[in-house]
Amino acid sequence: MRVFGFAGWSGSGKTTLIEQLIPRFIAQGLTVSLVKHAHHEFDLDQPGKDSFRHREAGCREVLVTSALRWAIQHELRGSPELTLGEALQRLSPCDLALVEGFKGAAIPKLEVYRQSVGKPLLHPRDPGIVAVATDGPLTTGLPVLPLGDPDVVATFILGHLGLMGVRN
Repeated sequence: MRVFGFAGWSGSGKTTLIEQLIPRFIAQGLTVSLVKHAHHEFDLDQPGKDSFRHREAGCREVLVTSALRWAIQHELRGSPELTLGEALQRLSPCDLALVEGFKGAAIPKLEVYRQSVGKPLLHPRDPGIVAVATDGPLTTGLPVLPLGDPDVVATFILGHLGLMGVRN
């Protein structure tokens, strides 16, 4: 499994770019999964649903399955948050695991940068950043990719990971 991350400030366009890249990776025959770090408390469940009620009653894990998908929710109940490595170990086998968040992780990353967000560049302090995707001119020693051209960004990532031309 190859791992590639995306780093950037809130509002920079990470999620939108990833959403555009996934079908391009799949078109290359790759199986793709994603680990997203949430900074806030989140819940995939809805109050009143059976699975919500079972977790509220104290279940550590609840697995919900149907003909279309399955999902498992694991309550930490005071245990520490997963590291990126632990999260990746829980994924089913895939060719490419994309990571959104985990800014400090020692994995190759693309910085998504918009000057209009008003925040500083991350790559001077993060040696894992291998390129910057931006919507304007930028002077840096790293490759600069056009944020508005996901084909160019996908080609760069696949080349960086040695996955160009790979078809299953």
